[in-house]
Amino acid sequence: MTAQPPAADRRGDDGLRGRDDPGGREFRGWTALHGGVTPSALVRLWLRGVQRLATAGPLARIPPDVLSALGVVVAAGAVAAASAGGRWPLAAAGLVVLVGVLDGLDGAVALHTGRARPLGAVVDAVADRAGDLLMAATLASLGAPAAWCVAAAALVMLHEYLRARAGAAGMSGVGAVTVAERPTRLALVAVACLGAGALPAGTPLTGWDWATVSAVAWVVVGTAGFVHLCLGVARTTPQRFPGGLPGTPQDPAAQDPAQDPAQVRPR
Repeated sequence: MTAQPPAADRRGDDGLRGRDDPGGREFRGWTALHGGVTPSALVRLWLRGVQRLATAGPLARIPPDVLSALGVVVAAGAVAAASAGGRWPLAAAGLVVLVGVLDGLDGAVALHTGRARPLGAVVDAVADRAGDLLMAATLASLGAPAAWCVAAAALVMLHEYLRARAGAAGMSGVGAVTVAERPTRLALVAVACLGAGALPAGTPLTGWDWATVSAVAWVVVGTAGFVHLCLGVARTTPQRFPGGLPGTPQDPAAQDPAQDPAQVRPR
C-alpha cells in the first residue's frame, strides 16, 4: 500500500480485468505496491484467489487497516493455541495460514476499493513485523530454544530494516526478493504447528523436535536471505543522493555561480 493505483475495473469478472491476463489491474497494482517486482506464476495464482476474496461483499467493506490489525490478533491467537499443548497446535497451524491470507487480503481490498495509500503501507509493515515476532513466539511456545527464536526474529528485523533504509536512501524497488520472505517464514511455522499436533514424538526417523527444526531452518534461510538482500541493495542503491547533500560539492546551491549559467548576472 505504498501507492495510489486505480481501483479494480468493476465491469464484471469479479473485479478483475481478464482473469488470465498477467498484465491485468490486480497484477499491475500488486507490482506497484511491491517495488516493481513482477509476480511469478505461483504469485499470480495466489493473487487471483485473494482478489476473489477481496471482492466479496462483507470483506470489501472492511477497512484495509483493520484487516492488517486483525492479522496481528490472529497471530497472537496462534501463540495461545500453540501454548495449550495436545492437539491445539493443529488449530495454531490453521491460524498461521489465516495470517497469510490476511497478509494478502488487506492489500487486495485496498486495491479493489481504491483505498490504497502511503499510510496504509506503514500500518501494513508494522502489522507484518508484529506478526513476525508472534510467529517466533509461536515456535518458542511449541518448545523451540529461546536463543534460536530470538535469532530468527532478529534476522527478520535486520532484513526489513536494511530494505527500508536502502529505500529511504534512494534504492529503486525492493533490492531483491529473497528466499527468506514472509511466506517462507509462515510456512515454516505452520509446518512446526502441524508436526507438533499430529506427530508430537518428533520428526519421522530422527525424532527431532518440530519447533526446533523450524526455528533452525528459519535462521539458516534468514541468513541466506540477508546475504542475498545485501547484494541486491549494493547493486540497486544509487551512488549519490539525488540532487546532492546540502553544503557538499554535489549540492547545486553550493556551486560557483560563475559555473552555472542560470546564476550569471549581466554586468
